[in-house]
Amino acid sequence: MEYVIDAKGRSLGRVASEVAAILRGKNSVSFQPSKMPENKVVIENVDEIKLTGKKMGQKVYKSHSGYPGSLKETKVKKVIEKKGMKHVFEEAVTGMLPDNRLRKEMLKNLTIK
Repeated sequence: MEYVIDAKGRSLGRVASEVAAILRGKNSVSFQPSKMPENKVVIENVDEIKLTGKKMGQKVYKSHSGYPGSLKETKVKKVIEKKGMKHVFEEAVTGMLPDNRLRKEMLKNLTIK
């Protein structure tokens, strides 16, 4: 089943959690955690998602290579300038999906316009 969600003027976290639930199949009566659902999600107007509060200046993405002293921190404002709101939304949805073999397959069913 294909779902089309308009993200214009909506909060990032609320849209991302709705998309993650659909990709996971939790909106279906026949939900099984170990089965891949046939849901596809199309997100429109992702550039018009709003970040509430002080997230533009305070939200930080962290990455670490494993070597001592290699922690890198990037504020969401710089990520939006460099990679766009599409990347921020994708990261939010990825963090809400379970970290297992199905995550990659579920993300293939997500289309961001």
